[in-house]
Amino acid sequence: MSDYHSAPGEAPIEGYVDPAIPNPNGENDAPIIIYGYTPHEALAILALVLYALLLILHLYRLYAHRLYAFSILLVTTTVFEVVGYAFRLLSSPPPTGDPYSVINFVISYFFIVVAPVFLSGGIYTTLTSLIALLGAPTSPLDLSRKSIIAIFVSADVVSTIVQVAGAALIGVSESHRKNPDTGNDILLAGLAFQFLLFLTLLSIFIRKTRKSSTSSGEGGMMRFTAALVLASLLVYLRTVFRLAETAQGVGGFAQTHEALFGG
Repeated sequence: MSDYHSAPGEAPIEGYVDPAIPNPNGENDAPIIIYGYTPHEALAILALVLYALLLILHLYRLYAHRLYAFSILLVTTTVFEVVGYAFRLLSSPPPTGDPYSVINFVISYFFIVVAPVFLSGGIYTTLTSLIALLGAPTSPLDLSRKSIIAIFVSADVVSTIVQVAGAALIGVSESHRKNPDTGNDILLAGLAFQFLLFLTLLSIFIRKTRKSSTSSGEGGMMRFTAALVLASLLVYLRTVFRLAETAQGVGGFAQTHEALFGG
C-alpha cells in the first residue's frame, strides 16, 4: 500500500496509489484509489459474464413459469449486479478504465450493495409463502405475512440507504482530501443494523418452523425450510464479511485485498 503525498498547501491524506498507473487527475478523479487496491479487469469480466448468464436464466424462468413476484426480484438483482460490475470494470487499469474515478466507484458500490436487497425480497416472499403453509403461529413474533414483508424490506431499504450514504461520504471525503472516518462509521452502523435485525427474526422463525415441521412429520417441508435458511445465510455471509471489512476502517486489511472481496 502506498501513501498519497499531498501537494504543498493541501491537507495530507493516506491511501492507496498504484505506482504503475499514473493518476489522470481528471475532474472526477480522487487523489487515491478509493477501493484500496486496483480492481482486476479479469474479476470484473468474470462477474459480468456469470451475472449475465443468471439474468438470462431468470428471464427464461419468468417467461416459462410466470413466477412474477419471485422472478422479477431475481431479475432485478442480476441487472443491478451487471451494472455494478460494469462500472467496476471501468475502474480497472487503463486502457479499459480509470481506477481513480470517484463516479465509477460510487456507482459500482451503489449497484453491488443494493442488488442483494431484491434477492432478500425474493427470500422474504418465499418465507411468507412457507408461513402460509405451516400456519400463522410459525411467523416471527407471531406477525402477519404483510407485517413480516414490511419489517424485512423496510429494514433492508433503510440499512442500504445508510450504507450507500456512508460509502458516498467516504468517496467525497477522500476526493477532497478529508478524513473518511465519519462516512465509514455511518456505513458500519447500516451494516450492523441490517445484520442484527435479520439474525434476530430469522432465529425466531427457524425455531418455530422446526417445531411445527417436526410435530407434523413433514420431512419435505423440513428440507425446503433448510434450503431457505441456507440461502438466507449465504446472503448474509456477505454482510458478515462487510461488517468485518468496515470495522477495520478505511485502508484496513479486508478492504485492501481484492481476493477477499472476490471470495
